[in-house]
Amino acid sequence: MTEDVSSRSLALLGAAAIAAGLLGMAVVQHNGAITASGGMDAHIHMIGADAEEGATARPATTVKPLTCEKLPNVPGHSITTALVEFPPNAYTPRHRHPGSVTAFVIKGALRSQMEGSPAVTYTQGQTWFEAPGAIHAFAENASATEPAELLAIFVAEDDCGPLTIPVPD
Repeated sequence: MTEDVSSRSLALLGAAAIAAGLLGMAVVQHNGAITASGGMDAHIHMIGADAEEGATARPATTVKPLTCEKLPNVPGHSITTALVEFPPNAYTPRHRHPGSVTAFVIKGALRSQMEGSPAVTYTQGQTWFEAPGAIHAFAENASATEPAELLAIFVAEDDCGPLTIPVPD
Protein backbone atom coordinates (compact mmCIF):
# COMPACT_ATOMS: atom_id res chain seq x y z
CA MET A 1 0.00 0.00 0.00
CA THR A 2 2.77 2.47 0.86
CA GLU A 3 4.46 1.80 -2.48
CA ASP A 4 1.18 2.51 -4.37
CA VAL A 5 0.59 5.75 -2.45
CA SER A 6 4.16 6.93 -3.07
CA SER A 7 3.96 6.13 -6.79
CA ARG A 8 0.61 7.89 -7.12
CA SER A 9 1.90 10.92 -5.19
CA LEU A 10 4.94 11.11 -7.46
CA ALA A 11 2.73 10.82 -10.53
CA LEU A 12 0.42 13.60 -9.30
CA LEU A 13 3.42 15.79 -8.52
CA GLY A 14 4.62 15.34 -12.12
CA ALA A 15 1.15 16.18 -13.40
CA ALA A 16 1.13 19.32 -11.27
CA ALA A 17 4.39 20.38 -12.92
CA ILE A 18 2.78 19.89 -16.35
CA ALA A 19 -0.23 21.95 -15.25
CA ALA A 20 2.05 24.72 -14.03
CA GLY A 21 3.69 24.78 -17.47
CA LEU A 22 0.29 25.04 -19.15
CA LEU A 23 -0.67 27.97 -16.91
CA GLY A 24 2.14 29.98 -18.47
CA MET A 25 0.67 29.67 -21.98
CA ALA A 26 -0.18 33.06 -23.48
CA VAL A 27 -2.34 31.90 -26.40
CA VAL A 28 -4.90 29.10 -26.60
CA GLN A 29 -6.55 28.29 -29.92
CA HIS A 30 -10.34 28.87 -30.01
CA ASN A 31 -12.57 25.99 -31.07
CA GLY A 32 -16.17 27.07 -31.56
CA ALA A 33 -17.55 23.65 -32.48
CA ILE A 34 -18.64 22.63 -28.97
CA THR A 35 -22.14 21.20 -29.21
CA ALA A 36 -22.62 19.06 -26.10
CA SER A 37 -23.48 20.37 -22.64
CA GLY A 38 -22.24 19.43 -19.20
CA GLY A 39 -20.67 20.77 -16.03
CA MET A 40 -17.94 20.13 -13.51
CA ASP A 41 -19.97 17.64 -11.51
CA ALA A 42 -20.92 15.57 -14.56
CA HIS A 43 -19.32 12.19 -15.07
CA ILE A 44 -18.71 11.58 -18.75
CA HIS A 45 -18.86 7.99 -19.91
CA MET A 46 -17.54 7.08 -23.33
CA ILE A 47 -19.23 3.98 -24.73
CA GLY A 48 -16.63 1.36 -25.57
CA ALA A 49 -18.40 -0.38 -28.45
CA ASP A 50 -21.39 -0.22 -30.76
CA ALA A 51 -24.76 -1.20 -29.28
CA GLU A 52 -25.04 -4.24 -31.57
CA GLU A 53 -22.04 -5.82 -29.88
CA GLY A 54 -24.25 -6.30 -26.78
CA ALA A 55 -22.73 -8.44 -24.06
CA THR A 56 -19.31 -8.48 -25.74
CA ALA A 57 -18.93 -4.68 -25.46
CA ARG A 58 -15.75 -3.50 -23.76
CA PRO A 59 -15.94 -1.59 -20.47
CA ALA A 60 -16.38 2.18 -20.65
CA THR A 61 -13.82 4.78 -19.65
CA THR A 62 -14.94 7.23 -16.95
CA VAL A 63 -13.86 10.88 -16.87
CA LYS A 64 -14.15 12.58 -13.47
CA PRO A 65 -13.54 16.35 -13.56
CA LEU A 66 -11.50 17.44 -10.52
CA THR A 67 -11.03 21.19 -10.93
CA CYS A 68 -11.76 24.03 -13.32
CA GLU A 69 -10.03 27.38 -12.80
CA LYS A 70 -10.06 30.52 -14.93
CA LEU A 71 -6.68 31.49 -16.37
CA PRO A 72 -6.02 35.09 -15.31
CA ASN A 73 -3.33 35.51 -17.99
CA VAL A 74 -5.54 34.11 -20.82
CA PRO A 75 -8.91 35.89 -20.66
CA GLY A 76 -11.86 33.70 -21.62
CA HIS A 77 -10.05 30.41 -20.96
CA SER A 78 -9.75 27.91 -18.10
CA ILE A 79 -7.63 24.96 -17.08
CA THR A 80 -9.48 21.80 -16.12
CA THR A 81 -8.01 18.67 -14.56
CA ALA A 82 -9.77 15.33 -14.75
CA LEU A 83 -9.07 11.78 -13.61
CA VAL A 84 -9.70 9.27 -16.41
CA GLU A 85 -10.27 5.72 -15.19
CA PHE A 86 -9.79 2.74 -17.50
CA PRO A 87 -11.13 -0.54 -16.07
CA PRO A 88 -9.37 -3.66 -17.38
CA ASN A 89 -9.85 -3.93 -21.18
CA ALA A 90 -11.59 -0.51 -21.32
CA TYR A 91 -11.78 1.31 -24.64
CA THR A 92 -12.54 4.91 -25.63
CA PRO A 93 -13.68 5.33 -29.24
CA ARG A 94 -12.88 8.12 -31.69
CA HIS A 95 -13.31 11.58 -30.14
CA ARG A 96 -11.84 15.06 -29.82
CA HIS A 97 -11.53 17.71 -27.13
CA PRO A 98 -12.54 21.39 -27.13
CA GLY A 99 -9.06 22.62 -26.23
CA SER A 100 -5.44 21.58 -25.66
CA VAL A 101 -4.93 18.41 -23.60
CA THR A 102 -1.94 16.89 -21.86
CA ALA A 103 -2.43 13.33 -20.58
CA PHE A 104 -0.24 11.95 -17.77
CA VAL A 105 -0.40 8.20 -17.04
CA ILE A 106 -0.77 7.69 -13.29
CA LYS A 107 -1.24 3.93 -13.24
CA GLY A 108 -1.02 1.03 -15.67
CA ALA A 109 -0.42 1.15 -19.42
CA LEU A 110 -2.55 2.81 -22.08
CA ARG A 111 -2.52 2.49 -25.87
CA SER A 112 -3.44 5.69 -27.64
CA GLN A 113 -3.59 6.76 -31.26
CA MET A 114 -4.02 10.20 -32.73
CA GLU A 115 -5.39 10.31 -36.27
CA GLY A 116 -2.54 10.14 -38.80
CA SER A 117 -0.04 8.73 -36.27
CA PRO A 118 0.80 5.20 -35.15
CA ALA A 119 -0.64 3.77 -31.91
CA VAL A 120 1.69 4.18 -28.93
CA THR A 121 1.67 2.44 -25.55
CA TYR A 122 2.27 4.81 -22.62
CA THR A 123 3.17 3.59 -19.14
CA GLN A 124 3.16 5.16 -15.68
CA GLY A 125 4.85 8.57 -15.69
CA GLN A 126 4.64 9.09 -19.47
CA THR A 127 2.65 11.85 -21.19
CA TRP A 128 1.18 12.84 -24.53
CA PHE A 129 -0.29 16.05 -25.95
CA GLU A 130 -3.42 16.59 -28.04
CA ALA A 131 -3.85 19.82 -30.01
CA PRO A 132 -7.27 21.55 -29.91
CA GLY A 133 -9.79 19.68 -32.06
CA ALA A 134 -7.32 16.91 -33.02
CA ILE A 135 -8.98 13.55 -33.64
CA HIS A 136 -8.09 10.95 -31.02
CA ALA A 137 -8.66 7.70 -32.94
CA PHE A 138 -8.87 5.63 -29.74
CA ALA A 139 -7.48 5.06 -26.26
CA GLU A 140 -7.55 1.74 -24.46
CA ASN A 141 -6.25 -0.02 -21.39
CA ALA A 142 -3.36 -2.18 -22.59
CA SER A 143 -4.24 -4.76 -19.91
CA ALA A 144 -7.24 -7.07 -19.84
CA THR A 145 -6.74 -7.68 -16.09
CA GLU A 146 -5.37 -4.49 -14.45
CA PRO A 147 -6.98 -1.02 -14.27
CA ALA A 148 -5.21 2.09 -15.58
CA GLU A 149 -5.61 5.81 -14.84
CA LEU A 150 -4.48 9.07 -16.32
CA LEU A 151 -4.66 12.68 -15.29
CA ALA A 152 -5.89 14.87 -18.16
CA ILE A 153 -5.16 18.58 -18.13
CA PHE A 154 -7.34 20.66 -20.49
CA VAL A 155 -6.90 24.31 -21.49
CA ALA A 156 -10.10 25.50 -23.19
CA GLU A 157 -12.83 28.13 -23.09
CA ASP A 158 -14.13 29.27 -19.69
CA ASP A 159 -17.40 27.36 -19.73
CA CYS A 160 -15.89 24.20 -18.16
CA GLY A 161 -18.26 22.32 -20.44
CA PRO A 162 -17.86 18.92 -22.05
CA LEU A 163 -14.33 17.57 -22.05
CA THR A 164 -14.85 14.81 -24.62
CA ILE A 165 -16.77 15.17 -27.87
CA PRO A 166 -17.60 11.98 -29.85
CA VAL A 167 -16.60 12.01 -33.53
CA PRO A 168 -18.41 9.72 -35.98
CA ASP A 169 -16.33 7.42 -38.15
